Amino acid sequence: MNNEGMKAIAINGSPRKGGNTEFLLKKVLEPITEAGIKTELIQIGGREVRGCLACFQCWKKKNSRCSNNKDIINKIIEKMIEADAIILGSPTYFADMTSEMKALIDRSGMVARSNGFLFSRKIGSAVVANRRGGAANVMDSINHMFLMSKMIVPGSTYWNFGVGLEKGDVANDTEALENMKDLGETIAWLIKTLATNGIKQEKSGRK
Repeated sequence: MNNEGMKAIAINGSPRKGGNTEFLLKKVLEPITEAGIKTELIQIGGREVRGCLACFQCWKKKNSRCSNNKDIINKIIEKMIEADAIILGSPTYFADMTSEMKALIDRSGMVARSNGFLFSRKIGSAVVANRRGGAANVMDSINHMFLMSKMIVPGSTYWNFGVGLEKGDVANDTEALENMKDLGETIAWLIKTLATNGIKQEKSGRK
């Protein structure tokens, strides 16, 4: 099967480069890359981004862009539109996602919905790092955007989170590593299965 054009992106909402969230995202991407599918890790954590302004210009212009061009989010939205799978990762901050990830979800989700559900039939997965608790709530918050965007949300062996505080701590969470590997394998299988069966991703123009 020709894998040309297939792509999965992972977006890191942690401002700590090389941290536990990034580690987990890379573990998910590994089996996808091994399956011959193009992958990319994108850093938004630590970048200067702001939330949705509720200006509704995306509904008026319908140009698949956010009206705010002063940060990186429009470039990320372009990559999300082109991807077959979108994996969003965040550490747990007061039992929820980081502000950078929230800004991305609010703005990309609004752009997608206002332009005919640009993320429809794409695969969406949430990956979370936490020290002690709150990961399930972060996953739930991220999944809200996926499910409201007509996306496909795969399961795995457990919840998609790993436990750790210092950089590299999640490497000792063997259950999390098994989960991330299985999640990546499932995403790769889904991408290929959807393509094989000619399931069209709306607005992407690809089968």
